[in-house]
Amino acid sequence: MPLSRHAARAARALGTSAAAVALCATAAQTALACSIGDFSAAPACDAQGKGVVRVTDKDPSGTPATVTLYVQLSMPGGQREVDKATIGHPTAQGVSVDLHPLDWYAGETLVVHVTAGGQVDEDITPPVVVPDDFTCKPAGGGASASPSPSAPSAHPSAHPSTPGTQPSPARSSSAAPTPAASGAPSPAGGGTHLAETGAGNGTPLVAGAAAALVLAGGGIVLGLRRKAAHGSR
Repeated sequence: MPLSRHAARAARALGTSAAAVALCATAAQTALACSIGDFSAAPACDAQGKGVVRVTDKDPSGTPATVTLYVQLSMPGGQREVDKATIGHPTAQGVSVDLHPLDWYAGETLVVHVTAGGQVDEDITPPVVVPDDFTCKPAGGGASASPSPSAPSAHPSAHPSTPGTQPSPARSSSAAPTPAASGAPSPAGGGTHLAETGAGNGTPLVAGAAAALVLAGGGIVLGLRRKAAHGSR
């Protein structure tokens, strides 16, 4: 009997350990199982400056996956396949692939479908919608895929030229002429006061005429006196 009891206890212990190991293995497999939550998709730019949908797989189990890109059509439920790629060796850190749409414009809706090892067969949600202000540039700083119009100059001239507002050099010079200085010598006894009193080069003539009148008047007076003296005799 004692041996049977010991054997039963040992069997129970072995069974409990085996069940614990099985539960741990199942939990580990569940934790490493591939799921749609391991995948993400977002708009991005490739090296040529083209818009792409970048799909990243962070599956720690390393299950290979196939990702397919569809463009959403205007009709309800309508989709069209445009590109496909395979992620052969995903890691927990993430492995990315680029899917190329046929065109790229703001508001376009793109759907990524994932199939992986019989564990995943569904779309990544939400779908990718191209943003209105999303632009790409080629590697090396080339021109933008959506060039913007040239901006006006930020430093306009502080003194713009306005036709007709400024006089020409010829008009400016003629507006205020400079009188030429006279090179003629000043008359005797004259100075700057002669110009103020009106004296000029005709002063000697006036003086000569005045002297002649005085002499003529003196001669007339003398003649009248002689005539009067002769009459009184």
